[in-house]
Amino acid sequence: MIKITLPDGSVKEFASGVTPFDVAKSISEGLARNIISASFNGTTIETTTPMTTDGSLVLYSWNDEEGKKAFWHSTSHVMAQALQDLYPGIKLTIGPAIASGFYYDVDFMDYKVTDADFKKIEDKVLEIARGKHDFKMRSATKAEALEFYKKEENPYKVELIENLADGTITFCDHDTFTDLCRGGHIPNTGIIKAFKILSIAGAYWRGDEKNKQLTRVYGISFPKQKDLTEHLALLEEAKKRDHRKLGKELELFTFSQKVGQGLPLWLPKGAALRDRLEQFLRKAQKKAGYEQVVTPHIGQKELYVTSGHYAKYGADSFQPINTPVDGEEFLLKPMNCPHHCEIYNSKPWSYKDLPKRFAEFGTVYRYEQSGELHGLTRVRGFTQDDAHIFCTPEQLDEEFKKVIDLVLYVFGSLGFENFTAQVSVRDLSNPDKYIGSVDNWEKAEQAIINAAKDKGLNYVIESGEAAFYGPKLDFMVKDALGRSWQLGTIQVDYNLPERFDLSYKGSDNELHRPVMIHRAPFGSMERFIAILLEHTGGNFPLWLMPEQAIILSLSEKYEKYAKKVLDLLENSEIRAVVDNRNETIGKKIREAEVQKYPYMLIVGEEEEKNGTISVRRHGDDGKSNQTMKIEEFIAQINAEVNSSVKQFGE
Repeated sequence: MIKITLPDGSVKEFASGVTPFDVAKSISEGLARNIISASFNGTTIETTTPMTTDGSLVLYSWNDEEGKKAFWHSTSHVMAQALQDLYPGIKLTIGPAIASGFYYDVDFMDYKVTDADFKKIEDKVLEIARGKHDFKMRSATKAEALEFYKKEENPYKVELIENLADGTITFCDHDTFTDLCRGGHIPNTGIIKAFKILSIAGAYWRGDEKNKQLTRVYGISFPKQKDLTEHLALLEEAKKRDHRKLGKELELFTFSQKVGQGLPLWLPKGAALRDRLEQFLRKAQKKAGYEQVVTPHIGQKELYVTSGHYAKYGADSFQPINTPVDGEEFLLKPMNCPHHCEIYNSKPWSYKDLPKRFAEFGTVYRYEQSGELHGLTRVRGFTQDDAHIFCTPEQLDEEFKKVIDLVLYVFGSLGFENFTAQVSVRDLSNPDKYIGSVDNWEKAEQAIINAAKDKGLNYVIESGEAAFYGPKLDFMVKDALGRSWQLGTIQVDYNLPERFDLSYKGSDNELHRPVMIHRAPFGSMERFIAILLEHTGGNFPLWLMPEQAIILSLSEKYEKYAKKVLDLLENSEIRAVVDNRNETIGKKIREAEVQKYPYMLIVGEEEEKNGTISVRRHGDDGKSNQTMKIEEFIAQINAEVNSSVKQFGE
């Protein structure tokens, strides 16, 4: 008999060789019908895998992330079989599950596959799925595996196998298809009821530009057709909200090949938006006791060697800048924290002076591969809303909680209500990834967990997600489309204070080491604005809009009155512009809708005569237009702004 521990802590005894499916059936028939994957002692297994030792078992359904991963990985096998049947002689490589669906990288040889081929591939996949073929794992020796793929003349699989140790190689079989695979499948193909190819793209073998370019086929599948229909509708909405599309339409930012890939250029409206976000956070930071600092865009290489950033970013980042002085090297800064450490080091401190909170909107540079660049979410130069708090160990808990309050204030003011907190800790099996002592890491991790508990945050602990110098609390925000983004981070660091020999004089007149907190509620201005654009669809909160109203004159005759309205609005600090073009009012309204002006103020003969404006809201059909005095409109705008964003600490 063996003992199986379930997630609720209960322990059940079974005969050796029991499968996850058997365990599920012993609990309920309904559970047995719904489980599609499992993990045993932290390793993903099939629902039919025999268990022969004591251990912890987790059962997964479609509703679990791991269940979806097994579902999508299994479908990638079925798609690979369909492709092989339709295009004999192609070379298959790898087909993993990803965050939403899966892909398979294929060398299509001389075949040309386009969007026009998607339907026949989809039909073939569903035909295979209807056969209800079981997924079966089996072990193979290295020699057997090599012989199989050499016979198939597949150099990609041969290369993969050559890097595997004998005794660790497994294959997955279903129907007439066999693939090299580590495991993690649904019971049979019949569970796959809906499938769609999303796109195809080029992808270099193993991500190396020196290798052959393959075709990456992206797909997604579901256990119900209804789920696929809903997902495709969501994708269409996401296309409309794509920040690259909206950024162009709203004239916020642009890119130039002459300036360089991954280096955004902010247009006047985008710069105004950024400035508003900065001023919003500067104001809150001032109330929270932060002091603003400014540091250069470059630093001597030795600075980043000391901090450890050169070891992490140096080889794969922008190359050093050499000066006329022999041996003198500078780097574009990859992070602001080393500079802030040196600001702290510029004078001696007493425990009475702490905490010191240094804040900066500092631009940093990292060389991302061209294939990884994506609009504003992945760039080579970006501005962090960075701050570093230097405090005593006794102050750490209170300071960390104050930063949580600031992050929650930012989220609330910008409409991000749905989020979870993630405590990102070390990967204990890979200690070489991190700097600093085990003792410091344990103290830092525990400090974050305690603060998250005390603030009542809904949090999870994720191993291996820590920064190389310390653990962190990341905020995972769900946007209007239900997608999860990492926004805002707080990190506890005992290591950089040691590396930079930071100190303060304690009440005992001895020198002590401060603790350092890194924090960035926005993360980076570029990425934050991209996510905010997609979350709001470009309909930012009224207080943040670069322009809150546009005045539309019915003809050029009312230009003078339109200017008078503009002056009154600007005197009340309401941001507005005038459209006096010799165009029809219908065209002006349509263009103002595309530009997402929150309010359109229409002025003509009646309005001029009565000192009023006709107010139309963005998205309205015009039937609810209101005529009001300019003063009434100003009061309405101010009330709306004041209700949506409170002062920090209120």
